[in-house]
Amino acid sequence: MEPGYFSKTVEFEDVNYSAASSEEQSRIFDAYTSVLNYFDCSYPLQISLINRRIALPREAKAPVTRQDGLIDIGAEYDLVVSNHLTQFNKGIKRCRYISFGVKCQGIKEARLRLHRVQEDLIANLEKLGAKAKGLCGSERLEVLYTQLNPQTQDRFRFSWDELAASGLGSKDFVAPTSFLFKNRNTFRLGDTFGAASHIQVMASELSDKFLDELGQIEAEMSVTLHIKTIDQLKAIKMLKRKISDIGKMKMDEQKKAARSGYDIDILPPDLITYSKEASELLTELQHKNERLFLLTLILVNTASSKQKLENDLITLSGVCQKHNCALKRLDFQQEQGLSSSLILGHNTLEIERGMTSSSTAILLPFNTAELHMEGQALYYGINALSKNVIMANRKKLNNPNGIFLGEPGSGKSFKAKCEIISVLLGTSDRIFIVDNMGEYLPLIRKLGEDIAEVIEISPNSRHHINPLDITMGVDSCDENPFARKADFILSLMELIVGNKDGLSPVEKSIIDRTTRLVYRDVILNPQAAKMPILQDFYNVLKEQSEPEAAILATALELYCLGSLSVFNHQTNVNVSKRVTCVVLSKLGVGLRKIAMHITNELSTAAVERNFRAGLFTWCYYDEFHILLRDALTASYFVSVWKMLRKKACVPTALTQNVKDLLASREIENILETSDFLILLSQAHGDREILAKKFSISQEQLSYIKNKPPGEGLLLYGGMIIPIMDRFPKESEIYKLITTRPEDLHLESVQR
Repeated sequence: MEPGYFSKTVEFEDVNYSAASSEEQSRIFDAYTSVLNYFDCSYPLQISLINRRIALPREAKAPVTRQDGLIDIGAEYDLVVSNHLTQFNKGIKRCRYISFGVKCQGIKEARLRLHRVQEDLIANLEKLGAKAKGLCGSERLEVLYTQLNPQTQDRFRFSWDELAASGLGSKDFVAPTSFLFKNRNTFRLGDTFGAASHIQVMASELSDKFLDELGQIEAEMSVTLHIKTIDQLKAIKMLKRKISDIGKMKMDEQKKAARSGYDIDILPPDLITYSKEASELLTELQHKNERLFLLTLILVNTASSKQKLENDLITLSGVCQKHNCALKRLDFQQEQGLSSSLILGHNTLEIERGMTSSSTAILLPFNTAELHMEGQALYYGINALSKNVIMANRKKLNNPNGIFLGEPGSGKSFKAKCEIISVLLGTSDRIFIVDNMGEYLPLIRKLGEDIAEVIEISPNSRHHINPLDITMGVDSCDENPFARKADFILSLMELIVGNKDGLSPVEKSIIDRTTRLVYRDVILNPQAAKMPILQDFYNVLKEQSEPEAAILATALELYCLGSLSVFNHQTNVNVSKRVTCVVLSKLGVGLRKIAMHITNELSTAAVERNFRAGLFTWCYYDEFHILLRDALTASYFVSVWKMLRKKACVPTALTQNVKDLLASREIENILETSDFLILLSQAHGDREILAKKFSISQEQLSYIKNKPPGEGLLLYGGMIIPIMDRFPKESEIYKLITTRPEDLHLESVQR
């Protein structure tokens, strides 16, 4: 931009400010003030807030054939997501950048100084909760490309390796097809119309919502703050001179009043106001942590037509007037305005307003944390504050384990089914569902037999799962694959015996001994030996001499020889398809708990098989709280929950009550090892527990209090985002995944 001037740019994310508590907002404000105060007069500072249009996640495509359920669902689901993008935020994404520069003799000196400032800036931003990263050269060029080509659909293509061979400069890759600055207050970038304006701050105090309300306008634009620090000593001397000048003006007015016979204490109101403000400002600079800045506030709008541009400017002008500011077009300075808005840390305008640190910091570039990831990101709804679409990738979390919490009817299974559809459409991953109530059957059957396998466990079912099958959930790489199976059988027997105090030490020893005897042939000859079933375990248990063994065998008899012998068979189910759904709705309540425990072992086997094939598995455990009621069962599943992440698994538990997850310190590990939570409408007691557990403010808690189904909070890593989802009820997908009685067209029930 000029000889000897070098600059860098840091991109930073939004933080939860709007829905934060008053104390948290004050902390963020103080931390942001410290960020501004960090830059002295040798480092010009530029803050850029850029609204740019984003591409749709996938193009909506018409179904190729009605026979392919996945293609049929995919076309409609893509259309729903696309409509949400255009309906809510018009496909606009807001990006935030801080650019800063320094004058140096050469690039080596500049690189060292700018790198140090960048590291300090990133550290300070992270203190207030904003993740940040420095942009490399190609990333910075891409931002410039989006600023100078706002309406283009072409992707930015650039390579340093090809630069020399092409004979072009980096400017050639970012420049639009043409520039046109012949008009007084508009310009052209190729076929795009644009206008550069500056915001005249007339208010003595501004609102912290000002920049946020500007950014909510559905228009492609950039808001740029150029901040130049005045040396503290120079600022104090300048103010003292101003106060002296005002004092001299007061004396002149008093002399004039005395000569005219007026009261000398009657002074012009403007003079009194200037004197008071100058004195207060001097006090702030001398005794408070305040600096004096020169602020230039620039607004650059672009649109596909001149009429659209003028409409956007009228809307923005109204927002400015609401905050006692004025939007002024830069007459005959359109080129300078556009140049100053680019993320180059260089201001070519000479329109400045003096402001203190706190007055400048009130122009906060924060509203709510955004979650719009690229790549294999899935759709999770709409940000209730910013109205931006939420796209996230759970696999990128340190721990992708997830929990969906909510009262009955709050939409837990609906959200889970939406995620399942997103996984099917956006990835090649496998899915395993434990369905207690048969709620997932309409969706799974719609996918077709080529994609999905439905396993219905019932007394008359042809599907069988052998809980003693050693291949179920056991890692063959373990030195002793029977050790964890022994833990599983202990927890299974605890469920079967049903004592409220669990198994006694003697009973545990008998079960462990019986387990070793049952698997003796398998251990000696794993290739030829037949896998034992529950009746084999029952027969060996009866042979033990202790009276406790007879009691255990009697309790097990119902599940081997009696009417509940559902699991007394060899495994014959297929879990090799892309989607496996185990349905337990036809089982009684008592047997369903045991069935869930056995089914979870089957899911672990599927995860292991997929892991060896290089595939991710998404597991869904509905009515998860059933597994937590017995100590050994809960303890066993906690160990499985921790292990699943290492096997390329993304597990999700759906439950109603957070208290179930806090029943013991061991069970609480499930919460602590889950970085993804969807909190839907909660009871009062649960809200208080969640607020304390996850540091949720009272403002954020309002999003999980008496809310419609599907609305609540999304916790992604350390981010807390209010979410909503307006899924069209007339769509075929909604009819497939809803479980609300008023939405189901059950003609037989109506008759």
